Amino acid sequence: MSADCNSCSFYVYDEEYDAYDCQVNMDEDDYVRLMCDKNSSCPYYQADDEYKIVRKQM
Repeated sequence: MSADCNSCSFYVYDEEYDAYDCQVNMDEDDYVRLMCDKNSSCPYYQADDEYKIVRKQM
């Protein structure tokens, strides 16, 4: 994978299960493609950039 799940904004901590979880409502076909093909990247990856809005204001 070209994008690491740990840096994705959809990868959040779930206090109920005490674990991190992907919050994307992914299609079953996309999930199978992501798990089977080592060269594919997540189509829903979004960088967790907290300062993106601040840079736009400058």
